Amino acid sequence: MPAIEVESLEKNYGSLKAVDGISFSVNKGEVFSLLGPNGAGKTTIIEILEGLRQQEGGTTKVLEMDPWKMGYELHKRIGVIPQGFKFLDYPTPKEAIRFYGALFDKKVDAEALLRRVILEEAANTWFQHLSGGQKQKLGMALSLVNDPEVVFLDEPTTGLDPQARRAVWEVIRKLKTEGRTVMLTTHYLEEAEELADRVAIMNHGKIVAMGTTEEIEAKYGSGQRMVVKAGDDLLRFLKENTKLQVRGDGGSVTILLRDKDDALVALGAIEESGAGWGDLAVRKDSLEDVFLKLLGDEGKTEKEED
Repeated sequence: MPAIEVESLEKNYGSLKAVDGISFSVNKGEVFSLLGPNGAGKTTIIEILEGLRQQEGGTTKVLEMDPWKMGYELHKRIGVIPQGFKFLDYPTPKEAIRFYGALFDKKVDAEALLRRVILEEAANTWFQHLSGGQKQKLGMALSLVNDPEVVFLDEPTTGLDPQARRAVWEVIRKLKTEGRTVMLTTHYLEEAEELADRVAIMNHGKIVAMGTTEEIEAKYGSGQRMVVKAGDDLLRFLKENTKLQVRGDGGSVTILLRDKDDALVALGAIEESGAGWGDLAVRKDSLEDVFLKLLGDEGKTEKEED
């Protein structure tokens, strides 16, 4: 059975359809990422799956349990890092873990858990003196106190510097190797590409694309293309002497590559043209390119905020 099942899920806030009839499932041991601009519905979905909000339509199951009706039982088996994780100022990470262990009535090896999230060097540092990355790693440690089967991470690296962000990535990778299911929301497209087995891109409460990053890039991207720094002479020669699909764009020529033969034809034609040219690169749309294409101006705004 999947670890998470969502069917025709709906949630409204007044006249606003925050979640508009979406369906997806997450396999056990999978890292699944929700992507989308602010207000797309990502956090609402996470909170419904955690049993913190009640849906208004459709069905949800986490570990075969209804999160709203069986929240007490479910919380013993899931771990959660909420958006903008905070804690009391003065407990140390070691004390915080022992406190959480008492709440779950579990004996926890605090030192071992801190090593697991790469935080042992700050075991006895007050929370208020931890760096942003260390605070997030403590949040992950606390989410693992009850040895969860499913971990919900709502934007766990927002605001962190690149080094701290990659340290959190390593912890998430460890969760996957341990066979845990991870539900991740993030504003960072590269983060989803690095960590997620599958992603769902959301906008206005709906899923507009879902699959592996490779599947999404293949379905919604523009395909592979060769970009050559060159002027109109090369563009004109390619149009007149080949059947390649080409376009000019401010000092560069872009050639669509439908297959490997097109690449060979393009290289031969460039050499034969006698036109001057500079740098040459073969590119394809990234997940970020597809994200911007699908979301239009909203995707651009989201990227600027990142």
